[in-house]
Amino acid sequence: MITLTNVSYRYSGSKRDSIADFSMELSSGKIVGLLGANGAGKSTLLYLISGLLKPTSGTVNVNGFNPWDRKPEFLSQIFLVPEEIDVPAISLDAYVKAYSPFYPNFSIESMKEALFHFNLSPDIHLGALSMGQRKKAFLAFALACHTPVLLMDEPTNGLDIPGKSEFRKAVVKTMNDDRTIIISTHQVRDLDQLLDHVTIMDNKGIQLDESIAALQEKFIFGLAPVLPETGVIWSEPIMGGYAYMKMRTPDQPETEVNLEALFNFIYSRASKSALQA
Repeated sequence: MITLTNVSYRYSGSKRDSIADFSMELSSGKIVGLLGANGAGKSTLLYLISGLLKPTSGTVNVNGFNPWDRKPEFLSQIFLVPEEIDVPAISLDAYVKAYSPFYPNFSIESMKEALFHFNLSPDIHLGALSMGQRKKAFLAFALACHTPVLLMDEPTNGLDIPGKSEFRKAVVKTMNDDRTIIISTHQVRDLDQLLDHVTIMDNKGIQLDESIAALQEKFIFGLAPVLPETGVIWSEPIMGGYAYMKMRTPDQPETEVNLEALFNFIYSRASKSALQA
């Protein structure tokens, strides 16, 4: 269980809080998409959960631990994949020998399987890899640690199209009911058909916090040359027609959630509320 209660954080020298009076609760067994525009506080939130930042006010609790205490028992249960990967110029084998002992659930078999999907060999030297390859190697290690909490900040940045597909498969492969995975991104299309929960935030707080199942019950997401005559709550012109959202009635079949449409709908609604305030 991850619980944030009335959390605020302001970076030194800033005139406003990056996160203000923020509250959230996440249970285990979920792959959560943390979505928001640049500057919404997504990375700050991950750093607070991982204990790299201390809240200005409020409390953070992760599986019974205060992250800022940085206790070894806590650190062995959490892994953060930052947006910018910085790995030493050593062989992957040496990296694994140095860092895997900190994670009691680490599986060399899981790492090798992820490396295979990413088209990387286990005998690679990290210093000889491109940026995208280093990210793939680091993601393979992160997933193989099997920590109860896995935080990923823009994990698909720098990955090629096949790499993004294999990333989604690798995440699903390592997921179980005892694990919570939070993926922060503004590249919402990279997370299609991966998430089972969506949290959309801006610097004012959470604008949406729903399961994928609940969203499918409430909304219809579609593409059409002409907009439906009734029920449309959001639309956007695309090549050959429109992308749209509409309220779903019980007699209509469920559709897959279009994360980009959902995000644009939520942000447009938040903008209108701000203008009316």
